[in-house]
Amino acid sequence: MKKYLNFGASVRAIQNIVLASKARALMQKRYHVSYEDIRAMATPILRHRVLLNFHAESDKMTADTVLAKMIESVPVPRD
Repeated sequence: MKKYLNFGASVRAIQNIVLASKARALMQKRYHVSYEDIRAMATPILRHRVLLNFHAESDKMTADTVLAKMIESVPVPRD
């Protein structure tokens, strides 16, 4: 996915993913954050924090599709 990105997210983006994941877990009446919480919050938070380059535009990629492929490439942690 490096082919499609000019700039990525900063450390603050990761902090916001953690905070949003905690809030999502609490809204679902859980006291722990699951991997699915992080996956669910990653795209909405990172969407406006990544800057696509010309390759992405020429391949008709959007930030959502690039982020979806990045998230899919991360292996699910084992229990």
